Amino acid sequence: MSQPVSDVDAEPKAARKTPPLATFFHVHLVSDSTGETLNAMLKATASQFVAAKPLEHIYALVRSAAQMEKTLAEIEASPGIVLYTVINPELRRLLEIRCSELQTPAISILDPLLHAFTDYLGLEQSHQRGAQHQLDEKYFNRIAALDYTLSHDDGQMVWDLEPADVVLIGVSRTSKTPTCMYLANRGVKAANVPLIPTSDPPPELFKLRKPLIVGLVASPERLAQIRKSRLGGLNAAGVAEEYSDHDLIRAEVLRAKRLCAKHRWPVIDVTRKSVEETAAAILTKLSARENQ
Repeated sequence: MSQPVSDVDAEPKAARKTPPLATFFHVHLVSDSTGETLNAMLKATASQFVAAKPLEHIYALVRSAAQMEKTLAEIEASPGIVLYTVINPELRRLLEIRCSELQTPAISILDPLLHAFTDYLGLEQSHQRGAQHQLDEKYFNRIAALDYTLSHDDGQMVWDLEPADVVLIGVSRTSKTPTCMYLANRGVKAANVPLIPTSDPPPELFKLRKPLIVGLVASPERLAQIRKSRLGGLNAAGVAEEYSDHDLIRAEVLRAKRLCAKHRWPVIDVTRKSVEETAAAILTKLSARENQ
């Protein structure tokens, strides 16, 4: 007796859905400042459309009619979405009129926020271009944080950890360094101390009072995968095998968790987190601690 054919099996192969091919499209980022805000907004938006790949055209520091005309010529040559942050009303008008003629969407990404702030605060805008990049106290604090983080990476200068805002600890390949660099770029003095299976943590770590100490952990499977990839070209087979051994890594992670539990240090599992997500979790903990 023949078996019934399921609907899925009966469906013609040609009718079955296949993953869509990537759609490439032009995006023009026009700014009278550095363009960092536009770039961040584009990445955040484009990430929601996995089948679409933006071809970025960046025009930074556009502050004259001649520069705008050159920009518009390139937009006309490669039509696409235009995102802009331009303060000068004449340059804005020039851009908006020409994009309208080209039937190209042009979006001033800060306008909704600026209007909302104006309505809520009852204050006028300063119309100062690149105001977020001024050489003020916050700027120099950020530079100082970057300098501190660079000099206190991977267990360096453990005798000088007390001035840190955050100290990250964790076994090898838990993204301690990139997370610290991201935090430093936000003005947070961040240091990191590796937990080495063959030795105890530095005693200076247990004397800290000011910094927030956070442990970073990941699944042994993920760490083994990363370590094998990292040491793929290493000629020391014995060392590489021990470094990526599942059982040894599991013992390392367990030891790290017990250390953090003993000292009541918060732990973040970075297995499925990006550096940005890990940093955001740390900033949340730091803010909560400061507001206690």
